[in-house]
Amino acid sequence: MGTITTSDGVEIHYKDWGSGQPIVFSHGWPLSADDWDGQMFFFLQHGFRVIAHDRRGHGRSGQPGEGHDMDHYADDLAELTAQLNLTGAIHVGHSTGGGEVVRYLARHGESRVAKAAIISAVPPLMVQTENNPGGLPKEVFDGFQAQLAANRARFYRELAEGPFYGFNRPGAESSEAIIQNWWRQGMMGDAKAHYDGIVAFSQTDFTEDLKKITVQVLVMHGDDDQIVPYADSAPRSAKLLKNATLQTYPGFPHGMPTTQAETINADLLAFLSA
Repeated sequence: MGTITTSDGVEIHYKDWGSGQPIVFSHGWPLSADDWDGQMFFFLQHGFRVIAHDRRGHGRSGQPGEGHDMDHYADDLAELTAQLNLTGAIHVGHSTGGGEVVRYLARHGESRVAKAAIISAVPPLMVQTENNPGGLPKEVFDGFQAQLAANRARFYRELAEGPFYGFNRPGAESSEAIIQNWWRQGMMGDAKAHYDGIVAFSQTDFTEDLKKITVQVLVMHGDDDQIVPYADSAPRSAKLLKNATLQTYPGFPHGMPTTQAETINADLLAFLSA
């Protein structure tokens, strides 16, 4: 595990394994780089250099009181790629991490980037507005913040054992190990960062960011995603991107990189190797 210190003094922890073309993974809320273990081992064994960082306020990174917004997330990612002097990198983001990748590409350019993939990602915009009538009502996210503030440990347990992995669906085979690992990662982070992060992932509008991106982007999403509903996310992002491929997974949940790792890894490898 290495660290960098950002220009505003936040320590960012990251994993950096192997050599070859770099793949940079951006994790979802409220998790950490550990959520990518299944992908990092897979792509390491296929000759890639794999890198994943803990977002500010998450995992083992610093816990500043402020700066928990998409601009800071993207700037931290840009500082990491610059300090590691990455070129020809492939960026892969899950959920909030997909928003981080999109904002990074739009805000900092594509000079260091070869391709990108966004998985179960929050763009273009999650919250319901006059211009986004298919989004989720703001009251849903206000409820998330209220539950987090009241009892974060219980809230995280209920998310992991329920909608995040689709374990609440009839006939679903639940995994206590996956649930506990999700809860462990979430509780490592900072409650204030996670509270503010709900606003960041739900209210950030990525419409103009998506329009700026020219590299190839694979948009992967399950149509039974109970966290980031499919219809208002993946198809709309793919339409806004200049060079996108939309891959839809019938019945797959939000946390499909974990529960359906074999399928997701194979499709990512095919895209990256094409």
